[in-house]
Amino acid sequence: MEPVYFDHNATTPLDEKVLEAMLPYLRESYGNASSRHELGTVARRAVDAAREQVAALVNVQPAQVILVSGGTEANNLFIKGAAGFLKPSQVAVSAIEHPCIAKPAQDLARQGWKVRKLAVSRNGEIDLADVERALTEPTGMVSVMLANNETGVIQDVAAVAQRARAAKALMHTDAVQALGKVPVDFAALGVHAMTISAHKIYGPKGAAALVMDKRLQLRPIIHGGGHEQGLRSGTENVPAIVGFGAACELAAGRTAELAPRLEALRARLEQGLNDMGAVIFGARAPRIPNTSYFAFKGILGETLVIELDKAGYAVAPGAACSSANPEPSATLLAMGVDPELALGAVRFSLGTGNAPQQVDEFLKALTAVVTRLRNLTAMAV
Repeated sequence: MEPVYFDHNATTPLDEKVLEAMLPYLRESYGNASSRHELGTVARRAVDAAREQVAALVNVQPAQVILVSGGTEANNLFIKGAAGFLKPSQVAVSAIEHPCIAKPAQDLARQGWKVRKLAVSRNGEIDLADVERALTEPTGMVSVMLANNETGVIQDVAAVAQRARAAKALMHTDAVQALGKVPVDFAALGVHAMTISAHKIYGPKGAAALVMDKRLQLRPIIHGGGHEQGLRSGTENVPAIVGFGAACELAAGRTAELAPRLEALRARLEQGLNDMGAVIFGARAPRIPNTSYFAFKGILGETLVIELDKAGYAVAPGAACSSANPEPSATLLAMGVDPELALGAVRFSLGTGNAPQQVDEFLKALTAVVTRLRNLTAMAV
């Protein structure tokens, strides 16, 4: 039996309408978008139309959308590309960033940059006072994610951007987890650059974008034929780009309706979690509506994920770990969560196909698993 999927922050199923839009470019319209013949022209028009759909969702001009292969590439393009035009100074990133921001920022240390981690509160929200403290030093770049991939906590990126701009620093946000769940408006956020991705909004893997201020200068990290205004060389993945555009158009039409429905499902889940004595991380902060991040004292998250998988439910542990070297979530540690409790973290993320009955059945299965694991622990003691 196919598992019930509650891991939409990892990836989403491809929407049927998105697949329909992509199929012609996987079959008959297979041209290279850089070719001058008719098949190439058809592909180029499709890429241009998709770029317009992506731009419309985040309130920018199509020329501001640089198409890339994924959120990781987009984040690296900003960090490394901006560094190529700046003198080494300080790069400030939140303590809860995805590794594809944290690691390229750390890599700049070898080029003379100082890496400054911005603190977050116990609720998982960026500490604006710490942002101000950090910006008293010369700072070239700041990056703060719009919504955390684990807790779902929404960050006040506009407030950080205001402070970064005042300090003459470039401001970037990774909006991958926020897109399609809450409104995302590039201009309103006040950033210089923003990362978005297709496969978190029911589009295909292999398509994403770095959305940029027109005046931002970046050095490319992939060199070649000069595609994407010279910033990202490589033959365009036309089917994936078309799918990205279609997914953005779908998101534009349904986010307002989807968000309250998912929030109601999460409230249903978290009522049950509270009844079971779970600790819910970030619950007092604004969150994207589909995400709940929780733990039960004395139960490893990895164990819970495995047992729930056996019961037919797909959820995620708080962080990648192994039995040989388990490590608690860096996000939770930054929030001041006890490391032992952090090892119990499980992420539950809803999507368009989930229903109240599935949440209720999940809670029954979770109750049974937690009860059994607690009994085993008691017997061992």
